[in-house]
Amino acid sequence: MPRVLVLSHTTGYQLRAFNDAAQTLGVELAFATDRCHHLDDPWQDRAIPVRFFDVDASVTAIVRYAQEFPIDGLIAVGDQPVVLAARAADTLGLTWHSPAGARASSDKRRSRAALAASGLPSPAFAVVPAGVARMAEIYVPGYPCVLKPLGLSGSRGVIRVNDEQEFVAAFARINALLARPQIRASRTGLENQILVEQYIDGREFAVEGVMTHGAFRAFAIFDKPDPLEGPFFEETIYVTPSRLPADLQQRVIGHVQGAATALGLHHGPVHAECRVTRGGDVFVLEIAARPIGGLCSRVLAFSPDASLENVLLQHALGAPVDGYARESLAAAVMMIPIPQRGMFKGVSGEERARAVPGVSEVHITAKHGQLIEPLPEAGSYLGFIFARGATPQDAEAVVRAAHRELQFDIAKPIAVGS
Repeated sequence: MPRVLVLSHTTGYQLRAFNDAAQTLGVELAFATDRCHHLDDPWQDRAIPVRFFDVDASVTAIVRYAQEFPIDGLIAVGDQPVVLAARAADTLGLTWHSPAGARASSDKRRSRAALAASGLPSPAFAVVPAGVARMAEIYVPGYPCVLKPLGLSGSRGVIRVNDEQEFVAAFARINALLARPQIRASRTGLENQILVEQYIDGREFAVEGVMTHGAFRAFAIFDKPDPLEGPFFEETIYVTPSRLPADLQQRVIGHVQGAATALGLHHGPVHAECRVTRGGDVFVLEIAARPIGGLCSRVLAFSPDASLENVLLQHALGAPVDGYARESLAAAVMMIPIPQRGMFKGVSGEERARAVPGVSEVHITAKHGQLIEPLPEAGSYLGFIFARGATPQDAEAVVRAAHRELQFDIAKPIAVGS
């Protein structure tokens, strides 16, 4: 039975989807996760304990495992494991993204420099140390501009500013976020640096696909119908197929191919974020050596009957995936935004939301008693709504209608000392 190594921060919804796909395909999964090293298999999944920030020791642990249980392919789930995955693949002789490409994809500074050097459209940028707002102002490439902490993902800590006063306030807010213990403990090596870049005015899109020996194939282009103009950039709805004109879709795909090549991404999943200006210029803002995150992968289904995880496992094992095409129906997912900071107490209206025609799933991920907060500090959503429709407009309308049926009970957190 072929074996695929899945590298992930923890267990979760996406790993369960990979496990379901593996059972369907007759593939054995092995896991390498960053977790407690002091307990013997704490989650009873026989995972290889690794530390993403200690790549050399973690590669040694993976190689030691592979000597007893040969590994035929691998996949990284999430941003943090990609460098380790690339190093492990290189050491084991597996075809995957290059170590240099993985490093560039997980470091906004490296990716910005690589894209600019390639000649692709790229915003002007500078990288400055956190904590020096006044000094950092000399690096502003003009207003409006966007501040992004290098070590975070998912729009966390990303703030648009329009003048010097907003710049100083945003810089202080990002510094406070980076000072949180759980972020400082992540040890990405990028915790104390902030990217300052030119704001690109345009519509935003996501692209999901794979590189196969250097050639990019797009599975889907996702429209993001809600305007993402700042000051924060909360993604709410993904809809596919895209409503962009066909020629512009091909330009987007071509720019993602060029960006992946510029970074050194060679073989494996690719998730990209792009902006398209009113004049039709395409800017690749982010490109990651991993699939779309969390539950969002459920928005993609393929014909013949296959999930995204099913297709990616086959790709990791070297099987051709050209025979898979995205389903004929339009699809949408809403990442339910967090409206305010507080304690999550519950939700009502789930059954009404599920009863909206076209809804395929409503999944609330927030837990009772959990402290939640919106962007730019947020690192999660309240849950997800999935829908299918005859057209992209139909699918989008369905998730919006289902969302209107949900009422969330969020209590203000109790102040310390009160």
